[in-house]
Amino acid sequence: MSGTTSYHAGLAAEDSVARYYERAGHDVLARRWRGKGGEIDVIVQDGPDTVFVEVKKSDTHAAAALRVSERQIHRLFDCAGEYMGTLPDGMNAAVRFDVALVDGVGRIEIVENALSA
Repeated sequence: MSGTTSYHAGLAAEDSVARYYERAGHDVLARRWRGKGGEIDVIVQDGPDTVFVEVKKSDTHAAAALRVSERQIHRLFDCAGEYMGTLPDGMNAAVRFDVALVDGVGRIEIVENALSA
C-alpha cells in the first residue's frame, strides 16, 4: 500500500476498533490522543479500568501482531503515563493495555492485557 492508503486504512481500523468497544458497552474516552511523546490510538473505560489500545492492521491478525514493535510499546507506556496524570487517581488508576488486530477484511481480534509494564 502507498503511504496515503496505509494512513487512511489505519484511521479506518482505529474507528472500527472504537466502535467495537462501544458496542461491547465501553465508553470511548479518546481517539488518537496526542501527548508529548506520541499518540495513543484509542482510550476506553472498561469498568474501573482505563484501557489504552494500540491498533494494528495488516492482511492477517498474525501479521498485524508482528507489527507491534518494542519502540511502540515504550511510546505507548510513556503516553499512557502522561494521560494518567490527567485522571483523578493519577498513577494509581487501574489500567490495561490491549492490542487490537484488524485483518484485511476488517475482522477485529482484541488481545486484552497484551502488554505489561
